[in-house]
Amino acid sequence: MSLIRWERFRELEDMSERLNRALGHAAPARQSAEGQKDTLAVFDWAPNVDILETLEEFQIKAELPDVKKEDVKVTVDDGVLRIQGERKQEKEDKGKKYHRIERSYGTFLRTFALADNIDEGQVQADFKDGVLNIRLRKTEKAKPKSIEVKVA
Repeated sequence: MSLIRWERFRELEDMSERLNRALGHAAPARQSAEGQKDTLAVFDWAPNVDILETLEEFQIKAELPDVKKEDVKVTVDDGVLRIQGERKQEKEDKGKKYHRIERSYGTFLRTFALADNIDEGQVQADFKDGVLNIRLRKTEKAKPKSIEVKVA
C-alpha cells in the first residue's frame, strides 16, 4: 500500500472547482505538490454569445476561437437551441514549454429556450473566423402589423 501525501485545502479547492464548473466558469490549471499535472481536472467552459432581434429574426453570435467547424454541433429540439462542441488543447511538443495557460479547453454546452414565434424549420448556422452565427426566423404571425384605426 502506498502512502498519499495529504495536501491542505485540497477538499476546498475541489469544491470550488465543482462550483465554478456548475456556474460555467473555467477552472485554472492545477499541479500536484510533485509538479505533475492533475489528471482529474476537467476544463469545461461556456462561449460568450450576443443575441439580437430584428423584425424578421433572432440572431445568436457565439465566440468560438480555435474551435474547428467539425467540433461544433447545433441542434433545435422541442423549443430548445443547443450549441455544443469541444476546444482541444494543443499537445505539448518537445522543445515547446508553456509558461502560462489561461484559456479554457474541453467540452462546452450552451442551451437557449426559443420563443414561441420561432420557425424551427428555418434555423440557419454558419461558422466563419471563430464566430458561430445562428439565424432563427420568426413565423409570419409574429411579425408586427400596422392596423389603421378609424375614428367615427
